[in-house]
Amino acid sequence: MTIALEKSQRDVLIGELQNYMEMELDRALGQFEAEFLLDFIVEKLGPHFYNQGIYDAQASVSKQMDNLVESFYQLEK
Repeated sequence: MTIALEKSQRDVLIGELQNYMEMELDRALGQFEAEFLLDFIVEKLGPHFYNQGIYDAQASVSKQMDNLVESFYQLEK
């Protein structure tokens, strides 16, 4: 699975990477370098973040379903 980003999202993220490198590491990162770094992050790290998001969503929905079932039991007479 490939995580696809819209151009506007990519532009924002590239700018964030460039700002981070400049502010935290005192290293200027050109547009080309930032694009390659973003591609690496999206390809190698993105799926891990995506999967964690899925697991978190599953846990949230499961908890809500448990609460819903409990609410039904409380309605029983």
